[in-house]
Amino acid sequence: MTDGKPVLVVGGGIGGMATALALAQRGLACHILERRAQPSEDGAGIQIGPNGVKVLRRLGVADALEARVGVPDAIRVRSARNGRDLSVLPLGRWIEERHGAPYWVAHRADVHAVLADAVKRTSSITFETGFAVSSVTSTNDGITAVADNGEVREGRAVIGADGLWSSTRAQHFDDSPPQSTGLAAARAVVPAGEFPVEFARTETGVWLLPGAHIVHYPVRRGTEIAVVLIFKDDTGGQSWSAPMPRETVARLGLRLHASIGDVIGAILSWTRWPLVTRLSLAHWSKGRMALLGDAAHPVLPFLAQGAVMALEDAVTLADCMAAPGVAIDDALADYQSKRIARCARVANAAARNGRIYHLGGPAAAIRDTVLRAAPGARVMGSYDWLYGFNAADHDRSL
Repeated sequence: MTDGKPVLVVGGGIGGMATALALAQRGLACHILERRAQPSEDGAGIQIGPNGVKVLRRLGVADALEARVGVPDAIRVRSARNGRDLSVLPLGRWIEERHGAPYWVAHRADVHAVLADAVKRTSSITFETGFAVSSVTSTNDGITAVADNGEVREGRAVIGADGLWSSTRAQHFDDSPPQSTGLAAARAVVPAGEFPVEFARTETGVWLLPGAHIVHYPVRRGTEIAVVLIFKDDTGGQSWSAPMPRETVARLGLRLHASIGDVIGAILSWTRWPLVTRLSLAHWSKGRMALLGDAAHPVLPFLAQGAVMALEDAVTLADCMAAPGVAIDDALADYQSKRIARCARVANAAARNGRIYHLGGPAAAIRDTVLRAAPGARVMGSYDWLYGFNAADHDRSL
């Protein structure tokens, strides 16, 4: 893979920029093709487990991001009906010592900005906006991406990192539309001073009730709180951040204990994100083309691993493409083979968590009893397979 053409990366989000940085570190020039004129990330929180922080360290952006993140000491799980604790799961020093990296919570825009700064400083990466890829065609010596206005960009390979509604996937791998899960998320980021003192603790809070749950955690060094309310809603839609009136949240009719209900009721500005899923793909690569992140394997947010899977994908892809003497199509097939089982396991675990969170009746009572009885460290230890994984280890990836 010594020709001078760049790798074309479709999508300038977290996954696309991480891919370009990882490839550049391995000596491969990249050209990012972003359909939006002004790429940005909307106001929402993001959780990054130790497996994701390891990738950010390898990409050289962890130090810059660390100044903007929160480092929760624990995940406190509670009943949203009566406000009582069900379990306290250790994070903080416990998880960092166990897995060699911390557990971070951050504003999504901060993660995007740090990656974008690193991309701008990397001479072998070109970032082009306003280029909406309409088709990809293989040639004798490479591959071309054609925009909807007819412009053409040539490269050695195309990586579709264009998200859940990926046009790359729809055009070349699977054109079936995403399917509604019957759930949606209402999201907000508010000044920490607007929350009761109890919520100023450096913890991630999870509140459970039948058919819904709430997550909140501090971002931007504790100056703001990210809040996510996931509830039953099958109206679908494609928008990542459609405005959701405060009155709509109130009309959900959730029976919340005052300790969390008053907080939810006081938030003035929400955005709505429909939770959809896609069919699992048997193949993510095809010749000189491959998919990455949500375009390849959407993960529901019940394990906070969607963006982290894209980060893991990025460094694995780069290592496979940089392997000496390997043809591009073989390298992309190798990337797929290294990632497909892990991503399927994460997706299945996330979906299972969602079902457990939303239990009602006797099943919820059994869940709560088990949570109260199980030591938090034992529960977190059951996720060693997730957080202890190191995609950033070059030897492991190869």
